[in-house]
Amino acid sequence: MKSSSRPALLAGLWRRLASLVYESILLFGLVFISGYLFVALARDAQHGLIRLTFQGYLLAVCGAYFVFCWSRSGQTLAMKTWRLRLQTDAGAKVAPGRALLRYLLAIPSVGLGLGLAWALVDRDRQFLHDRLAGTRIVRVESEM
Repeated sequence: MKSSSRPALLAGLWRRLASLVYESILLFGLVFISGYLFVALARDAQHGLIRLTFQGYLLAVCGAYFVFCWSRSGQTLAMKTWRLRLQTDAGAKVAPGRALLRYLLAIPSVGLGLGLAWALVDRDRQFLHDRLAGTRIVRVESEM
């Protein structure tokens, strides 16, 4: 990460939404492969407790991906492509615990769409899960 004397600029809403669309395409592949491995071992994931286990497993796989990326570099592959980075409100690197909190808050926030709609009324256009977790997505400056 490049150090700068001026604070990082908040990423625009449309850029963050575009990154979210790209992220969902990448997650499709991760969930597909993870789901295939689970079903290959369990032979069934459609009924009862095994279905609930399967759903929890997929949430955990996605969570591991996000928490690892956010706490390691502040960026997922989609965020790197769109030149975005997650950081705390103070501008620091996101710790694994805070990254996990953001992920857990993002599940209903993004899943129900209310957290995304929140950005339309938020003073900084931040998503609800970012506001609650004390994080923000900023633009990455060119390092040339």
